[in-house]
Amino acid sequence: MTSQPAGSDPRQARNRAFEGFRRAERLLADHRPLDALQALGPALESRPDHASVHLLAGRAYLDSAQLQKAEAAFLRVLELDPADHYARFALGKALQRQGRLGEAKGQLQMATVMDPRPEYQEALGEVRARIATIQPDRP
Repeated sequence: MTSQPAGSDPRQARNRAFEGFRRAERLLADHRPLDALQALGPALESRPDHASVHLLAGRAYLDSAQLQKAEAAFLRVLELDPADHYARFALGKALQRQGRLGEAKGQLQMATVMDPRPEYQEALGEVRARIATIQPDRP
């Protein structure tokens, strides 16, 4: 029988990751995105192929105005689950905040088609209005 080094039990690592994920959710709900990202570290490390972990990280990045990191996290979610309408919506918001309105519009349109929630439609309307003010119709 071989012994494992202390702290290398896979079950303990999974439990730490799960506890960190749940703690990160609570911290994000309390408007503490930087603390949430710190708590999420073990889950990101041990669960790199779990869309939910990257989605939570993306939300924390977005809430802390780390827009490029948010974009990368939401893109990772969409690699893992292309049908995640919320990731498309959040990606659209991250792109919008970076001033990349055309790209934002495309993501928000897809999110709205996938799930016509009012907040998705409102965000799409905001981007369309912003684009219209930048590129007014010509007679």
